[in-house]
Amino acid sequence: MLKRLTLMAAALSASTATLAEPTYVVADRLLEVETGQYIAKPVIAVEDGKIVSVSTGSAPAEAEVIDLTGHTILPGLIDMHVHLDGRPEYGGYSGLQFTDRFWTFLAAANAEKMLKAGFTTVRNLGDDDYNVAGLDQAIGEGWLVGPRIVNANYALGATGGHCDSTFLPPSFNQKSPAVGDSPDELKKRVREQRKYGAEVIKACATGGVFSRNTAPGIQQLSLEELTAIAEEAHFWGLKAAAHAHGADGIKAAIRAGFDTIEHASFIDDEGIRLAKERGTFLSMDIFNTEYTLSEGAKNGVLEENLAKERLVSKAQRDNFSKAHKAGVRMVFGSDAGVMPHEDVGGQFAIMVQLGMSPLQAIQAATLNAAEALGQQGQVGTLKPGAWADLIAVTGDPLADVGELADVDAVVKGGVLVE
Repeated sequence: MLKRLTLMAAALSASTATLAEPTYVVADRLLEVETGQYIAKPVIAVEDGKIVSVSTGSAPAEAEVIDLTGHTILPGLIDMHVHLDGRPEYGGYSGLQFTDRFWTFLAAANAEKMLKAGFTTVRNLGDDDYNVAGLDQAIGEGWLVGPRIVNANYALGATGGHCDSTFLPPSFNQKSPAVGDSPDELKKRVREQRKYGAEVIKACATGGVFSRNTAPGIQQLSLEELTAIAEEAHFWGLKAAAHAHGADGIKAAIRAGFDTIEHASFIDDEGIRLAKERGTFLSMDIFNTEYTLSEGAKNGVLEENLAKERLVSKAQRDNFSKAHKAGVRMVFGSDAGVMPHEDVGGQFAIMVQLGMSPLQAIQAATLNAAEALGQQGQVGTLKPGAWADLIAVTGDPLADVGELADVDAVVKGGVLVE
């Protein structure tokens, strides 16, 4: 009898849960990013943080409503390349003045800034001390406010390469825990990062701008090493992202099977052809140049690094236009941390200046990004079954994509972000 009563109570509880009233989001219009069409007077019903229906008209009387009247709504934005535990104000050696845990708290502040800027999902491609893994857990448990995070932990690389520690002398004996110098070593590094929570694997195929003694265009991991990383990541069900500025490193990473190429500054015609043939996404951070060159020296960035930024920036923008025109798939990636996290929405205008339509720029930060994450139908869309993540702007983002640099409201999981 007791067992029967327990089962009846459980059934009653489940029935009550299913009868819980949904929350409704209403606005003047909804941008359907799949088609570029507007839906007037949208009514989005949300239960348990996800969209259950999208209709038009009015929300039911007495319903709980998030009223965004006077606004256009569209899916929450996705930034595919951020560094949450960094800030551009601390360049060069200036960051050494702080204790290690300073960066953990900084990551929490940056996460909130990105969410309030409209980025409800971000991909964190490299941090120190597993700062962002802990941040992600704290957000998930409700202790902190921030976006959904797809986190890489430490980025893999070669000893002495861009993803190693390159600023301190030998007496410090400092090196990244994720470097390796053979396919087998790098396969082990993939497993270690996954063990500690990595949801995507990042590897540095070439040198970079903000390291010492590395040239952005020079390949630093062999095709065999890159292949081992990509295959091991995919074996564990993870995506793989390759930091690659130089043409040879870009092509090697594409051939190795990486899902996204980060920066892609010096991509050549063959690299563009390979990316298009293989469906590889390019994530090109084309907005941070002005900030770095105007504020970098004041922030402590070394002249060596500023010179590399000058070398890279124009080529990267030219090749963004060229790759887009050729039909390569693109995603939105800002490299936030190199520039202020709260300002990255300004990149949309640069994407349009370089040849994209406003809708294509928006799709790069919604549909394309969701596909590159392997989260189609979950984020980057306002269809039933997706997370109820959305933003609201006053104007028409298809007429002025600059609207996305200053969003008016953000909803994550059906909850208005205060």
